[in-house]
Amino acid sequence: MRRRSRNTLLVALGLMVALAIVLLLRQKAPPEAARLLPESDAIVYLNLKTLRTLSHFDASPVKRSPYFQRFIDATGIVPERDLEVAAFALHRMANPKGPNGPVAYSEVLVGKFDGQRLKEYLASIASTREDYAGHTIYSVPVEGRTLRVAQLGYDTVAASNMPTTEQIHSMLDRSRASALSSVGSSLLAARYSEVPLLSQAWGIGHIGLPFSENGRISLMGLDLPLREDTDLVASLRYSGSVHLRVEEIAPNTSTAQSTVEALNALLSVTRGLSSIQPPHNDADAALRKIINSAKIEQQKSRAVLDASASLDEVKALASQPTSDKIASGTSVQ
Repeated sequence: MRRRSRNTLLVALGLMVALAIVLLLRQKAPPEAARLLPESDAIVYLNLKTLRTLSHFDASPVKRSPYFQRFIDATGIVPERDLEVAAFALHRMANPKGPNGPVAYSEVLVGKFDGQRLKEYLASIASTREDYAGHTIYSVPVEGRTLRVAQLGYDTVAASNMPTTEQIHSMLDRSRASALSSVGSSLLAARYSEVPLLSQAWGIGHIGLPFSENGRISLMGLDLPLREDTDLVASLRYSGSVHLRVEEIAPNTSTAQSTVEALNALLSVTRGLSSIQPPHNDADAALRKIINSAKIEQQKSRAVLDASASLDEVKALASQPTSDKIASGTSVQ
């Protein structure tokens, strides 16, 4: 009897250890939505459910175009309320001045969707359809480009506005093969391990591409001393306060040192200009506090920016329409 009890205890302990290992591996593995993304130049991931809880951005006023309002009326999907996870792959276009613009996107969206209403809406606006891997791909003309959309499941949608079908096919293939059995794209496999644990939002690769202009990265009117193809690892996580961390992966220590010196000089100028006039509103005041909290330092061949914000400051930023935030940011220049 004693031996049987000991064997039972050993089996139970073994199961507990195995479960702990599985949970640990799952926690360290990239999120499933990110693993479904195709090969790309950058990946941006947002846990919108957690960010919504922290910032209540769904309560902020949103100005919608008539086209987007028709989408909401037809599908019942309110993105700021219903989206829970969004993963984006950024693709740099060979000809930035061509018909497809400088950057294309592939995305995986997870949330609370009415699948039938979404299907009917996509069918009503699609110019063509394609059956692939047991799914229907809807091709929708949007602002001179073709957006290809497919429903992967009752709560998951994939889309891409790349000129070819390769990216949407890749996402459907990954979904059919089960994303859990794959580490995802080569970029995700190479860089995700550098994302801080428990980050609610993160980006890896050339995440400055959407803000690139003339080969440089511009943010809220500021021309940053970074090339558009700079490798970055950025993260946002909450642990009592909200922490932002951005790392430039420089080719050598001298390049990292130059970046740190240039960014610190730019930060000093921005702080000096913003101190000349009082804040326009709560969001402006919050943005200035975040800028004042920023630290930029060199860690071997990396330039690292760290900044923090309280939840109240994040909520203040989220409570103001984006256009007003940009105006506030540019007003201090």
